Amino acid sequence: MGFLKYNISEIKDTKIRDYLKYVEGLSSRFIKQAAIDRRVLVNGKSVKLNYYLKNGDEILIKIKREDETQNIDPIEMDLDIVYEDEFILVVNKPPFMVVHPSKSHSISLSNGVMNHFKKNNTDAIVRLVNRLDMNTSGLLVIAKSQYAHMFLSKLIQDNVFKKEYMAIVHGNLENKDGVIEKNIFRPTDDSIRRIVHDTEGQYAKSIYEVVESYKNSDLVRVRIETGRTHQIRVHMNYLGHPIVGDDLYGEMENENSGVNRQMLHAYKIKFLHPYTKEFLTFECPLPDDMKNYIEKQNNL
Repeated sequence: MGFLKYNISEIKDTKIRDYLKYVEGLSSRFIKQAAIDRRVLVNGKSVKLNYYLKNGDEILIKIKREDETQNIDPIEMDLDIVYEDEFILVVNKPPFMVVHPSKSHSISLSNGVMNHFKKNNTDAIVRLVNRLDMNTSGLLVIAKSQYAHMFLSKLIQDNVFKKEYMAIVHGNLENKDGVIEKNIFRPTDDSIRRIVHDTEGQYAKSIYEVVESYKNSDLVRVRIETGRTHQIRVHMNYLGHPIVGDDLYGEMENENSGVNRQMLHAYKIKFLHPYTKEFLTFECPLPDDMKNYIEKQNNL
């Protein structure tokens, strides 16, 4: 399963570059890199991208590049691995962890993934398909090759990669389900906080449903049709029901509440596998802090 294979028929005056991009949907970047690495073969021989295809040609593209490097130190950590094969890795990210190292956060999930790859002799670098805020927990997908990352990123762009979250919000929503279609706007270049705006910003769509109601809060399932920064946090605040623990869009929690992060969890994802093209669905349970908060709400 290390190659992409295409058998050519009923073709005329078509360069291999155009066929791979416009017929098979591969990105220009992936095609160019594969050609540079001499991983594009026609009938067993390496070809240039201006090669004109003929009926009966067989294209093979080796998926993985050899010996890729990345400036991410491997760090031992207990990863909650939900699924893994030679193309993708799916993990359940705990709260309070960034997904990628930075100047202010030298230890990240990516360091743990790199260590996992090194320990298991996996020839791959860390390519994050989706991202989560530091204090949001839940499912993350890591692609093990440029091809897998390209394929899955296009699914996100085409809204075929489905993401669902569980959020605990303050108060009880009047409408138990609904659709929020409101642009999300960044007021200034140095602003972390986003706002809803009628005309400026990026289009964003969230579909929500109340799963359980408590005395002072609701457990809400949210499916996002777009992937804007802080989308669910902004949209819930727009409804007047900010996420519990979200001190950027809501209020500081009482120090006796036991809440020290936003109660938001990416619990379900569904997408096409980059090689088999079969739909995969993964779910992970609510983390302990959200379960504990719900238990306290039930005892009020």
